[in-house]
Amino acid sequence: MTVSTELNSEMPVLAAIDAGGTTFKCALIQEGRGIIAGVRIPTTQPEPTLKACAHFFKEQKTKGLIASSMGIASFGPIDVDPSSSNYGMILDGPKLGWAATNLRDYFEQELSIPVAVDTDVNGALLAEMEWGAAKGVNAAAYVTIGTGIGAGLFANGSLIGKPNHPEFGHIRVQRHYADIAFSGGCSIHGDCLEGLASAAALTRRFGNPVNLPVGHIGWDIEAYYLAQACNVLSLMLRPDKIVLGGGLMLAPHLIGNVRHQYAQLMNNYLGQSKDEIDNLIVTPELGDDAGLLGGACLAKL
Repeated sequence: MTVSTELNSEMPVLAAIDAGGTTFKCALIQEGRGIIAGVRIPTTQPEPTLKACAHFFKEQKTKGLIASSMGIASFGPIDVDPSSSNYGMILDGPKLGWAATNLRDYFEQELSIPVAVDTDVNGALLAEMEWGAAKGVNAAAYVTIGTGIGAGLFANGSLIGKPNHPEFGHIRVQRHYADIAFSGGCSIHGDCLEGLASAAALTRRFGNPVNLPVGHIGWDIEAYYLAQACNVLSLMLRPDKIVLGGGLMLAPHLIGNVRHQYAQLMNNYLGQSKDEIDNLIVTPELGDDAGLLGGACLAKL
């Protein structure tokens, strides 16, 4: 988290939260200056986690850093429909103890500022389109490959799926020939994309991915499923960029394998050259700050 200490008096200060299953990252952000104050708070139970976040923003206010609005990029499933009475509420999902927690209501009451909420992956997509790997494009997808798999999609001037959000991690994919025996890791669908290609699924089969050598069959299996995901996105959305983020994409060799297998699956159907594929399927430029900067994008909407 890079922090700037300089302020521009003509630009509003925005509060942002990247609400993750492991950590809530909180920051005050000013466009053109970046992050001007930030903290990481462990995700435990709702009450202590949210209270610690609110305390951080209140403390900054005593220092003269006053936010005009807040954006929250959150883990899901979550109600992202602004017309819903439950807008901002976390729904039943894998994060135990958090269902029925309304992030928007809590921070509006505690901080007395307007709060916008969307998924963490939608936030990251907006940030990458504003400042990162998808800057200046008209249509883009962001896929995060971590404990689970999620996707944000943008075309025709807006996020796709509104007033809901995509559940791209649960699409079906064709099995890799060397992965037939694995039943899948999704508690609902078994061998959907998330059940086969998430970091959790890879770990269940082969152990910690950090310890897998470059030539391990696990990486080919992973790349095959991610290439299918890119294939679906490319043919359905026709995006200018597909940004693959999340913990697994920190393996530097994986992106090249995904591109290679994508080209094989496409079989030159769209006439894409290697350079065009390399330019289409990319990794994030904003790194660990994408969710926070996404929160700032949401705060501006």
